[in-house]
Amino acid sequence: MPHPSPLRSIAGRVAIITGAASGMGRATARLFAAEGAHVAVTDLDLVACQAVAADCGPNARAFALDVADGDAIARVVAHIAQDFGRIDILVNNAGISSFCALDDPAYDDVWHRAVAVMLTAHQRMVRAALPWLRQSDAARIVNIASTEGLGATPGDTPYVAAKTGVIGLTRGLAVDLGPEGITVNCICPGPIRTAMTDAVAEEHKTLFAKRHTALRRYGEPEEVAHITLSLVLPAASYITGVAIPVDGGLMARNA
Repeated sequence: MPHPSPLRSIAGRVAIITGAASGMGRATARLFAAEGAHVAVTDLDLVACQAVAADCGPNARAFALDVADGDAIARVVAHIAQDFGRIDILVNNAGISSFCALDDPAYDDVWHRAVAVMLTAHQRMVRAALPWLRQSDAARIVNIASTEGLGATPGDTPYVAAKTGVIGLTRGLAVDLGPEGITVNCICPGPIRTAMTDAVAEEHKTLFAKRHTALRRYGEPEEVAHITLSLVLPAASYITGVAIPVDGGLMARNA
């Protein structure tokens, strides 16, 4: 049986995934490991990371990381590079829910936390990993944004602002790093079954999906993970600076 082309494989590549203890990050870690990559599973919860790493197999390792802590990012990324000997792929996936009304007394705190975790952390992760990404022959960066960066839901301005910023950051990084052959893209998930949407009642999920998506259902984390995999393949060498909705046709519908 013929072996897959190296251009269509991430076997042997080293990938860092933030927010990998659950949801889309966990699905991505599992998929990358199944494809033969060495995976650094990072999240706030080390125990949860260790469970995911154990599920991924011997080529995965767990690292506790608060992406809102710039010093921790520098320290952990250097540790990962030392442990694995290289970094080829960075997936900035860590995210939090940040619904907050404009007149809520906690709005400023929610805003600063949202931007710290979902925007500032992305550029810090890129800058920390860059010395090793520059040594890779197929360096790939994927930022997880959201369809909230393409539109807006009422009461969600901190999240909308952060995710819109991720799309702009992706384009800027793509332009800056393109001459070095490093591609930078982002994915904009729509309604996906993750811990962030667990609080939404099932009947409300069904109603929303039927009213607003072309496929009339919520997506699964694995469906996002597969698009992420497509973007980090060595073969994906001429796509950069784009924002790809993975939303079941949410953005395609007028109503």
